[in-house]
Amino acid sequence: MNSDKKIGIALSGGGVRGVSHLGVLKALNQRGIFPNRISGSSAGAIAGALYAAGHEPDQILEIIIKTNYFKFLRPAISWTGILKMDIVEELFKKYLPENSFESLRMPMTVTVTDIRRAKVVYFSEGELIKPLMASSCIPGMFDPIAIGNNYYVDGGVLNNLPIEPLEGVCDVIIGVNCNHLPVEHNIKNIKSLIERTVIMSMNYNVYSRKEKCDFFIEPKGLAKYGVFDIKKAKEIFDFGYESTMAYIDENKEMKELSFKKNKLKA
Repeated sequence: MNSDKKIGIALSGGGVRGVSHLGVLKALNQRGIFPNRISGSSAGAIAGALYAAGHEPDQILEIIIKTNYFKFLRPAISWTGILKMDIVEELFKKYLPENSFESLRMPMTVTVTDIRRAKVVYFSEGELIKPLMASSCIPGMFDPIAIGNNYYVDGGVLNNLPIEPLEGVCDVIIGVNCNHLPVEHNIKNIKSLIERTVIMSMNYNVYSRKEKCDFFIEPKGLAKYGVFDIKKAKEIFDFGYESTMAYIDENKEMKELSFKKNKLKA
């Protein structure tokens, strides 16, 4: 849909903060900017896959609010995690019934971490749902996901902004991070300290890839929302949308990617 430039977009993980990616995609689309290829980790992989399947950003938001994704989790009786994700598989099947990368409307890459071999693995063909479950499988909270003979967890552990699958195949790469940390002068308790430390670690491997992005969208202050703060989903969506509209207005080069603008030139 974009003139002669292939646009790739990489979406970070971040729990419910990943809902902001839907607002980002809505803003881009409204300004005539449509990605040709998507790569994502964790929540970014889920948002990206549903979008690549043909669901509109507003529709995906409604799906998330209506289903309340986290109510499908149940305790896991094992030493590897306290929650089990197998019931979530049925939820994915409802909205991704063909369950394959090949059924998507555009190429999609899902990033996971191979917990045994301590390496990043990219899935882009074959079964879709299992890699999605693995990509959002928070270590220590959920049982690892078995695919073949290997076990996988959250892709954000080692790569929370997977631009690598887009390099060499896209003319323009847009990176989107949903975990911006504001300056904090008063860390009140150990819970806040742990959460902030985890986000700092996630952002480190995001920022190490920032320079490889042609455009980097990072709605400010999203880290104030909890990973499971589903009640704030609409607010988070709007935050992503408004931040992206402002970002486009501030970046003349991004406006040049607009399908509407290029159509007028033709």
